[in-house]
This record gives sequence, structure tokens and C-alpha cells, in this order.
Amino acid sequence: MTEVRAKKALGQHFLTDLNIARKITTSLSGGTAENPDKVLEVGCGMGVLTQFLLQRDDIVTYGAEIDSESVEYLHAHYPDFAPRLTEGDFLKMDLKATYGDRLKIIGNFPYNISSQIFFKVLENRDIVPECVGMIQKEVAVRLAEPPGSKEYGILSVLLQAWYDIEYLFTVGEKVFNPPPKVKSAVIRLVRNKTERLDCDETLFIKVVKASFGQRRKMLRNSLKAAFGNFGGNEHKFFTMRAEQLSVADFVELTNWVAANRV
Repeated sequence: MTEVRAKKALGQHFLTDLNIARKITTSLSGGTAENPDKVLEVGCGMGVLTQFLLQRDDIVTYGAEIDSESVEYLHAHYPDFAPRLTEGDFLKMDLKATYGDRLKIIGNFPYNISSQIFFKVLENRDIVPECVGMIQKEVAVRLAEPPGSKEYGILSVLLQAWYDIEYLFTVGEKVFNPPPKVKSAVIRLVRNKTERLDCDETLFIKVVKASFGQRRKMLRNSLKAAFGNFGGNEHKFFTMRAEQLSVADFVELTNWVAANRV
């Protein structure tokens, strides 16, 4: 079978540089030859990462690929891998039911769904200890940014609550087919020691989203719009903006909202 045609609707940009592909795959830790880790590659494309993952004996590689043409290509070129390749939408998969209690994730993530992929990782944080992904550079910067930056946002806070995030390296436009209009970057998420936040986690997510809903305004306005006037009570963070607050600050604020919303 000839090469797969990149489809704009799927956000496909196929990596062509094998050295970078190898570097991405070695950025993910593994288990041992006796007890290998399960790894799911999201968006296998024509197998540029897959080929290096399959060479490792400390992992067992699975794949999720929505593009039927890519699936056909992978079946033809990596027949031993085919039984572990699922044709379908990663975002709709039940990861725990399919792969069990522990699963690492890797991929050259399609630009148009990279944030959704990380929300999926977040939903499955109890079973995903590590994730390595290549995404748009500006998104990678945003996810790894500390508080106080204009780039720091909803996904930065939510992911940093449960993961240590490391910006690994930048990837130029010319090593893709077709070349994207922007630079890419590879980041690594490793689950931190936080098993549960010291607050209502569902409310925490709502508070973070509401806080950034009007990010140019003070938190007073954003939170009152979402939760009411709190009986006239005010928190010390109300005169600050969302991007100034750390994860610990948002935990404190969540507990205050829980105690004071009317």
C-alpha cells in the first residue's frame, strides 16, 4: 500500500524525521522486560512512532486510530501489531474497560483535538501515570506555564493539579508532511503524588473554569456570575485575576465557595 494521504479534517501532519520520532518514544518511561507497561499510541498514522515503540521490550504497545486508511496501512506494514490496534475515536473510548488499571499514553496528537486529548487524560488520571505528546508549541507552553503568566489557563491548572508537566523540546515545521504553519513541541506529564485534592474535586473544576471565564476581570466578577453573591461575603482572592492563582490557591478558593455559596 502507498503512503496515506494526510487529511486536513483530522488535523493530520505526519512526522517524517526518524531521529525526532525515536527521541519522542524514548521520552516515555517503561516497565521491565518481565513486567512491561501498557502503552497506547493515539493517532498512529503511518507508524513513524509505532516502529520504535514496537522495538522496546519494556512496553506493550496498543494503538487507537480513527482514520481507516491509516489502519489499512498499519495492518499491511505492521501485521503483528494489528491485533492491538483499535480503529475508532480515542476520545470516545472507555480506557479502563479496554486496557485495565494502568495505561501510559503517547502520540503525535492532532492539533485540532490536543486539548480534548488532555482532558481525556485528566478524566482517566487514576489509571494514566504518564503521557508524552507532540502538540502545537503554544499549547505546550500554556500547559507547562506557572501562575502569573498570560498563557496560564484552565487546562494548565487542572493538569498541574494532578501531573508534573515538563516541556521537553521544540520541533520545527519542516519535519512534517504536510508542514504545519506553526512550530510543535513535545511535553511529558507524570502523575504527581496528589491522589485527591483537599476539596470537592467536581466543584474545583467548576471554580477553575468559572474563574477563567472572564479572565480579564477580577475573580469577584467571574465567581459571582457563576455562583451568586455569596451572601455579601468576599474572599481575599476576589481582587485578583485567575492567572495569578496557584493550584493550592484554587483549592482554598473552592473550599471557600463551598462554604459560602447561598
